[in-house]
Amino acid sequence: MATIELNQLVKRYGKVEAVKGIDLAIEDGEFVVFVGPSGCGKSTTLRMIAGLEEISGGTLKIAGNVVNEKEPKQRNIAMVFQNYAIYPHMTVRQNIGFGLYTSKLDKAEKNRRIEEAGRVLGLEALLDRRPAALSGGQRQRVAIGRAMVRDPSAFLFDEPLSNLDAQLRSQMRIEIKRLHQRLKTTTVYVTHDQVEAMTMADRIVVMKDGHILQVGTPSELYETPADVFTARFIGSPSMNLLRGKRTTNSVTQSADGDLLIGIRPHDLLVGEGEATQGSFSLEGTVTAVEPLGPETLVHLDTPTTSVIATARGKAIPTVGSRLQCEAHAGALYLFDAKTEKLLGRA
Repeated sequence: MATIELNQLVKRYGKVEAVKGIDLAIEDGEFVVFVGPSGCGKSTTLRMIAGLEEISGGTLKIAGNVVNEKEPKQRNIAMVFQNYAIYPHMTVRQNIGFGLYTSKLDKAEKNRRIEEAGRVLGLEALLDRRPAALSGGQRQRVAIGRAMVRDPSAFLFDEPLSNLDAQLRSQMRIEIKRLHQRLKTTTVYVTHDQVEAMTMADRIVVMKDGHILQVGTPSELYETPADVFTARFIGSPSMNLLRGKRTTNSVTQSADGDLLIGIRPHDLLVGEGEATQGSFSLEGTVTAVEPLGPETLVHLDTPTTSVIATARGKAIPTVGSRLQCEAHAGALYLFDAKTEKLLGRA
């Protein structure tokens, strides 16, 4: 296991700066997820850690040692890719053990590691099969097993679940999390899926345009986002945003206000009568509904914007009907309309 330190790390492609002087300290045994839209620099950062991209500026340390000039094989890390990168002509056993063929371990130790990886990953009965006979989830486990047997100081995952269907992604999220809890190996994971980030990470790193916007636990980023981008990127469905202003005793909608009012859909509730005194309320026309069993997501058009609210219970609002929604005290996020930075809650 190892710490990983990024100090003013930069990556340039010609005149284009893809990663712009980022700083981050990843603790020994920590599971850190980089998240952000395509092109934000998260995969480039991971590839610099792996040694697959040359570092243009700054310092990268693994286990306290500067590794800027070290080859990937000298960094004692293992990377799992999006496309599995397993060999179709080899068995599962051979694929898992591929990285050990040039090692100085004796044959018995190599076999022990392969068997152990197969047992931990639920592949024991499949070790003599070829990849064509495996499901997508099983192939991904083979790729993870090949990384495991090297006993690396850190695992690097580059969007490993993006090729799987929704059910398999959900299953593999849990399996990777359990594997980390068992091995306690430092793990750096890249994804564009905020659900993966929220459910798997000890800490999340939010990136945009080559910069780190915020680092924190999933609950910290959800409850106290530093800016509008983070607030809308973390949480599903995305946070509603309305223009507004603060008066003496309340916050109100205002087309020319100096605030952006953020309300998470699960905090904007469809009312069953008069609005509660002191709450933030708005009225709109239902344009779509998404029944989810115990609750329904309700899409509404208001005079100034479109929002998503939540209707509790089994009653499903009718498209075209007019509804009043409210958010109780403490549910509003207030952002500066110019800087888009968080000012506080109301």
